[in-house]
Amino acid sequence: MRWFVVGIVVLATATACGNAAETAVSQPDRGTIGIAMPTTKSARWVGDGTNIKRQFELLGYQTDMQYAEDDVDKQISQISGMIKSGVEALVVGAIDGTALKDVLASAATADIPVISYDRLIRDTPNITYYATFDNFKVGVMQAGAIVKALKLTSTKGSDNVELFAGSADDNNATFFYNGAMSVLKPLIKSGRLRVVSGEVAFKTVATQRWDGAVAKKRMQRLLAGPLSGKRVDAVLSPYDGLTRGILEALEEKGYGKGAKKLPVTTGQDAELESVKLIVSGKQTETVYKDTRELAKVAVQMTNSLLLGGVPEVNDEKQYDNGVKVVPTFLLQPVNVDRSNYQRVLVDGGYYTADQLAG
Repeated sequence: MRWFVVGIVVLATATACGNAAETAVSQPDRGTIGIAMPTTKSARWVGDGTNIKRQFELLGYQTDMQYAEDDVDKQISQISGMIKSGVEALVVGAIDGTALKDVLASAATADIPVISYDRLIRDTPNITYYATFDNFKVGVMQAGAIVKALKLTSTKGSDNVELFAGSADDNNATFFYNGAMSVLKPLIKSGRLRVVSGEVAFKTVATQRWDGAVAKKRMQRLLAGPLSGKRVDAVLSPYDGLTRGILEALEEKGYGKGAKKLPVTTGQDAELESVKLIVSGKQTETVYKDTRELAKVAVQMTNSLLLGGVPEVNDEKQYDNGVKVVPTFLLQPVNVDRSNYQRVLVDGGYYTADQLAG
């Protein structure tokens, strides 16, 4: 990889001289990075892809970015095509983290390193590093928002909560759920919180493909069945897209009108439409994960590997994919509600005031 080092020296020299033309000529072709993303249906994943692509291209790489629109077979085919085309490395946001074993074996045969992006790829030794957020902490934050809003530190009274989880084929969904239940389970056991539907097990409350329409249908079923005539005080939702579907079902049943207040609702990813709901008082909170920083970490990991370096990690114990513990860099999430969205999201440059007002 000697040409990488030489290229960096030439690029640095050209930049120091202020000669843009010389920089363009001298910059080496670093090859192509394959970027496999799950779906464009979520604004969050569109943003991830855009940020990753831009940062690789700033470093002189070409990119082959493809979205599989939540079709597992399509994602496998896309990754296979990237391997055959000779990409230098793969960054993969998996749809089904258990389905990529065979195609990543082909990557290993071709000596192509793989960065598992945000969603841990399971059951394979052929992922090199993992970049994500502290996903257990995300769940703890969501449950903490419910505890705070309902004042559950008090020993008096009882409140009704319903539980939603993410897609069962996404390793992160388990972390979110377990983090939340580490806070909520003792309150449910003591009777301070009641799950009227009785639906508590992860597999029961999981939402396939993180689909808001699926979450809405389940909420409609609960409201027409076990929750009929009962109030809903809080809903644990791990993702903004689910929360929007849940809120639609609640509003159809008259919540948010007159004395029938909307329940406390949680979320994740600080999607624009959901932040607007927080501003309006309909959604209680979301967990903000600055994917600009996550993209930066994934790109730096990949670049370091290709330059012969050792990427920085800060967790080598927590993320066992069933075959090995994957070296991981964890970023920290931030809880966002009506009290701090301006400071965190607007002052932090993630959204403009006009976007939130639109």
